[in-house]
Amino acid sequence: MKFVRMENLKTGMRLARPIYSKSGVLLFERDSQLSSSAIESVKNFGLLGIYILEPAEPLPPMSDEDKEFERFQTMMVASIQDELERIINTKHSKNILNVATQIIRSYGHVENKINFYQNLRSRDDFVSRHSLNVAMLCVLMSHILNLPRDEQQRLVFAALVHDIGRLKSKNEAIFDVTADQELKDALYRETTSAYDIIEEVFATEGPMIKRICNQALRVQKDKEDGKEETIPMDRMVIGSKILLVANVYDEKTAMNLSGESESEVKAIKEFLDHPEIYDKDVVNALIASINILFPGVSVELSTGEKALVLTENVFNILQPTVLCFKDNSILDMSLKANNDIYVMDIMKTLDNRYIMDTDKLKNLTGGTENA
Repeated sequence: MKFVRMENLKTGMRLARPIYSKSGVLLFERDSQLSSSAIESVKNFGLLGIYILEPAEPLPPMSDEDKEFERFQTMMVASIQDELERIINTKHSKNILNVATQIIRSYGHVENKINFYQNLRSRDDFVSRHSLNVAMLCVLMSHILNLPRDEQQRLVFAALVHDIGRLKSKNEAIFDVTADQELKDALYRETTSAYDIIEEVFATEGPMIKRICNQALRVQKDKEDGKEETIPMDRMVIGSKILLVANVYDEKTAMNLSGESESEVKAIKEFLDHPEIYDKDVVNALIASINILFPGVSVELSTGEKALVLTENVFNILQPTVLCFKDNSILDMSLKANNDIYVMDIMKTLDNRYIMDTDKLKNLTGGTENA
């Protein structure tokens, strides 16, 4: 599965993920082949791009839970978009408590890891979709960390409004991770300058919600700028630590205009490599909440080999037990003798699975398997 920008879509490409309307109605099913009229319809949605299956890639499994996850995202985005615009325009909130309650009700009591799929985004709803993802990740982690309900709700409020200053921004750094430093600095100022609105909107909760947002984005900006001095971790409230991890994770793994996003493994590795920035308990809560290196995922090892994950390692996510493709040997990286071997990244083709639809491959290559 790969992300393809709108201008690069071609007829015959197959959808890797379903596309829903804002009301949650299924418009295009997975594995649908794009026709010229379908491409025009999709372009009218204003999306940055869509996820496409590789030519020889079989349709990956998708449970009812996964489909409901995508449907939930699509339906919630419109509500969040309307509410953020209302807050910007009127300095009042009408439905944010209802939105937060729906997110907490749906994902605040999940006992098993979920597949956290990145959603499709357009320029118009990029900020609201990001805010939703961050809020959902915050809820999942706060449940693992046993945050009291009032703190969990306050955290979700912060997640929903932390980027409200970007809603009307024309700064290309929102969509382009390779934007120059001047644009990134300007975007940070736009983002934080809107935080005064938070105090007006949330009354008694405002100062703490503003503090959660300010601390998280300040630490993230200092890290990106290479500053060694930032807010010490022991001075950060727990909500800020959670929001920081959720925000960075979604920014790194979401679609953007610069090309391929980072893999989930790369994002997790970044967190684990910088425990002075990202709280260890919070990172472990993220790992405990979403599927990353689960059985069936194909990976690249630090040795340069390719392998298939057989079982997860609950103590060190980057050292699972795998089946090596080269000689079909089983490698348990949790063993002391293999401590210097770890997963470098997820394979970027075939939806991370070592499976090929040979019949489809033959059809595409005119019947020659080695073409």
